[in-house]
Amino acid sequence: MDNLSDTLKKLKITAVDRTEDSLEGCLDCLLQALAQNNMETSEKIQGSGILQLFASLLIPQSSCTAKVANIIAEVAKNEFMRIPCVDAGLISPLVQLLNSKDQEVLLQTGRALGNICYDSHEGRSAVDQAGGAQIVIDHLRSLCSITDPANEKLLTVFCGMLMNYSNENDSLQAQLINMGVIPTLVKLLGIHCQNAALTEMCLVAFGNLAELESSKEQFASTNIAEELVKLFKKQIEHDKREMIFEVLAPLAENDAIKLQLVEAGLVECLLEIVQQKVDSDKEDDIAELKTASDLMVLLLLGDESMQKLFEGGKGNVFQRVLSWIPSNNHQLQLAGALAIANFARNDGNCIHMVDNGIVEKLMDLLDRHVEDGNVTVQHAALSALRNLAIPVVNKAKMLSAGVTEAVLKFLKSEMPPVQFKLLGTLRMLIDAQEAAEQLGKNVKLVERLVEWCEAKDHAGVMGESNRLLSALIRHSKSKDVIKTIVQSGGVKHLVTMATSEHVIMQNEALVALALIAALELGTAEKDLESAKLVQILHRLLEDERSAPEIKYNSMVLICALMGSESLHKEVQDLAFLDVVSKLRSHENKSVAQQASLTEQRLTVDS
Repeated sequence: MDNLSDTLKKLKITAVDRTEDSLEGCLDCLLQALAQNNMETSEKIQGSGILQLFASLLIPQSSCTAKVANIIAEVAKNEFMRIPCVDAGLISPLVQLLNSKDQEVLLQTGRALGNICYDSHEGRSAVDQAGGAQIVIDHLRSLCSITDPANEKLLTVFCGMLMNYSNENDSLQAQLINMGVIPTLVKLLGIHCQNAALTEMCLVAFGNLAELESSKEQFASTNIAEELVKLFKKQIEHDKREMIFEVLAPLAENDAIKLQLVEAGLVECLLEIVQQKVDSDKEDDIAELKTASDLMVLLLLGDESMQKLFEGGKGNVFQRVLSWIPSNNHQLQLAGALAIANFARNDGNCIHMVDNGIVEKLMDLLDRHVEDGNVTVQHAALSALRNLAIPVVNKAKMLSAGVTEAVLKFLKSEMPPVQFKLLGTLRMLIDAQEAAEQLGKNVKLVERLVEWCEAKDHAGVMGESNRLLSALIRHSKSKDVIKTIVQSGGVKHLVTMATSEHVIMQNEALVALALIAALELGTAEKDLESAKLVQILHRLLEDERSAPEIKYNSMVLICALMGSESLHKEVQDLAFLDVVSKLRSHENKSVAQQASLTEQRLTVDS
């Protein structure tokens, strides 16, 4: 270290004199000291004030320039040295050196800038202002096709520099994307796929950039899917495959890239991994099985990619996914059920799958998870059943297969995601009067629905419970169902639902309430009063923002309430005639006609 102090003193003198030989000796001595103890040497360099002199030594003509850049690269490995490097004015001369023709100067300059940018806002800002990124991208473009080892090393350093420059910084990543870095990196990957270090650097860069939404379109216009799948097929090491997965996952969120990945043969690779790893209990294999099956499900979220893999229900991929459902592996059961839910996104697929026995497979799966079951598997299987129940022709088939009984086993679940899907599945199934009547008289179900109507922490569960209560009344049109719902305390929730911000829910509530008023007014009278239904209807009719169908159904309901003495009195007290008579000139004909009828009814009964 004493020797180092002498060197630093000597360097101050020679830096001013510019005697190349002795300067070179001093620089060699510094590099040696940095190799032995980087942190301590860096501290000494900072303390000596020599950094400011380095700016004047970074000149293209000098034979020492590469060594000076090398020293800067080494000291900038230390976090505490990055801001001092910026403050010493080193960025601008380093960026100027990026125009050099000397490969060693370019290499060391790229390293220096990359290290200064690492996790340093000040470093990145200075490089940004000096215009360093564009020069590096131009180099990558022009050197892209040269495959000798020295050039590949330089390309790796430049990729690393851009990565450090933009990592976790959206605006700098967007800047690189606008400069056209993506097609260049994809080309690099294709040409240099034999070079592990460069390939790795490209993958990390892709991983960073792919998180940005604006990158997806650029990626989609390259052959990235083909290159990644080609690379994936060659990998045998878990770590390398994991790196590729980390790029594939964000890219596969884009529908165009989903299709490209399917066409490039990614699905076959994923199915092979699942087959290889399914029986392994090694941590790495379990993780890879999860990643591969999750990615498979993600590819099925695109309409085109999903339909391509469905192949009319005859496709190899669809058949393989079906075989996951009865497996003993929870991850595969989950992925299988989610895949079916994704295949079940159009009527044709749903009808084909129900006709070919998928419902029984899903019910068997649910049966295995009733007691202390896996919540994610329950949720996925219920999602699949809900989607399959959408086409009208499937409803009766699924009801006769016993789907409602299978689903009702989960009524005691305390998990909101399971509750939400359970409700959605039942609501899809009860279009038929008989099914709605059977379920609507199920006291346990109705009581649970009323309880969930108060689940204020879970808006989805609350909304679905209200909608199912309303649907049971609307589809069954049954006095017994209405009595069950009234006795379980459901009326107040339907009245609250009439004030929902969603028109469809308001409407469903009003129609259900009109049926209650028409069929069982005496039973429900007290509940309708205490829920302040009449005041709510007055508000809905007065409010100019209420949709025409809401106004229409509110008036139908008012007429139905006139059979109750106490509700009739409330209607009279609130001067409904004024509001209704204004609606006779409403632009919607149905509303205007109903206003006339309601006005007559109110006048006769007043």
